[in-house]
Amino acid sequence: MSKLNDYKELIRELAELLDKSTLSEIEVEEDDFRIRVAREVPQAAMTYSMPAPMAAAPVAAPAAAPVAAAPVAAAAAAEDHPGAVPSPMVGTVYLSPSPEAAPFVKVGQQVKEGETILIIEAMKVMNQIAAPKSGTVKEILIGDAQPVEFGQPLMIIE
Repeated sequence: MSKLNDYKELIRELAELLDKSTLSEIEVEEDDFRIRVAREVPQAAMTYSMPAPMAAAPVAAPAAAPVAAAPVAAAAAAEDHPGAVPSPMVGTVYLSPSPEAAPFVKVGQQVKEGETILIIEAMKVMNQIAAPKSGTVKEILIGDAQPVEFGQPLMIIE
């Protein structure tokens, strides 16, 4: 019975310590004994606020709107190209293994299926993207260190 009283006393002490501190949980482990005392943190304490967006100063729209339509049309054409390599994820594209290294591939270069053609960083993880088929790199559609969306064409391999 003495051990049970010791456990009760330990629980009381841990609960008291929890009340007097900003901790939300205390865990004690010794040999085959383990105890965890926790409390619910009020939801308001866990609320994060985003800074209010700054209003942009009004700027006159440039008269070159028809020129902006050309890249959109080119991207749509590349998306429909049978040799287009789509991005398998959202992230940041890197065309070389490091900033000072040569790019994985260049326009005109022959690639083999499974060969690394670029890297997409997603959530701090570097994902090597392999060529889906063998062929020649005809066009690289994205710049180094540029953001990319899921399904966006990255390059054309014929």
